[in-house]
Amino acid sequence: MSRIGLKPVEIPEGVELKLDGTTVTVKGPKGELTRELHQDMKVNIEGNILTVERPSDHKDHRALHGTTRSLISNMVEGVSKGFEKSLEIIGVGYRAQKQGNKLVINAGYSHPIEIDPIDGIEIDVPKNTQLTVKGIDKELVGAIAANIRAIRPPEPYKGKGIRYTNEYVRRKEGKTAK
Repeated sequence: MSRIGLKPVEIPEGVELKLDGTTVTVKGPKGELTRELHQDMKVNIEGNILTVERPSDHKDHRALHGTTRSLISNMVEGVSKGFEKSLEIIGVGYRAQKQGNKLVINAGYSHPIEIDPIDGIEIDVPKNTQLTVKGIDKELVGAIAANIRAIRPPEPYKGKGIRYTNEYVRRKEGKTAK
């Protein structure tokens, strides 16, 4: 039994949800998202409550039930509130800055790394050691943040690198002299 799949999705005011066959379009104050859902999942809209039903208890249908509900819920939350991931840069000489629309990161390599944001994704640099990735698509925000972190993942000895703001990096002890 999928506990997440059984939960109804509440559609807030100002958010419009259209269902066209297996295509779901969600329009809100922050923007519009469209996604193609699996053809076996049945989506019911009654007033401002959305529910997802599965046709059988087959293993594939059980797996898709909660996934479909979560995808729709994330679309509704994205167009109404938006999503945000924060990263911090730790290390001597490691920094980030905006040059026009590009993000330029100096992370200890011989060259700076430039990142062009995708449409619908906004990258802010409040300080030169802090980054914020914002957008309405949760999947894209997470992917861009993960790509930025992958430039220089945090290492366990000195803790240098790019990490999520709330990420805990387990530190290791270095070699000891005899």
